[in-house]
Amino acid sequence: MKQTLLVFLGGGLGSMLRYLISKPLNALHDNFYLGTFTVNIVGCLLIGVIMGIASKNQVISQQSVLFFATGLCGGFTTFSAFAFEKHTFLKEGEFLPFLFYLASSIILGILAVALGTWLVRSFN
Repeated sequence: MKQTLLVFLGGGLGSMLRYLISKPLNALHDNFYLGTFTVNIVGCLLIGVIMGIASKNQVISQQSVLFFATGLCGGFTTFSAFAFEKHTFLKEGEFLPFLFYLASSIILGILAVALGTWLVRSFN
């Protein structure tokens, strides 16, 4: 239960930070989501630092990893977890799974959004 609470609290904080950072930055440009782009890249950097420290120095506790990496970064952006998983494939030399996961995630993600909007329009 404690682990779930840590993820919940970190996720709430990450979501709040994403909103506070992305909203004003997205308003700066009409055709580019600068805020979303920024939180995605910062989230990737942050999860890289957290997981790098956790694996190298064993300084960060498992509870801290849950709060910061899973919760905070997960709430801030799910793109950070996506990028970390792809990095793991590359680091382990798994190029085919990397390409498959990357392409299928992007293509199926976009198709799922299209299907969802189509379903809503079709049944309204």
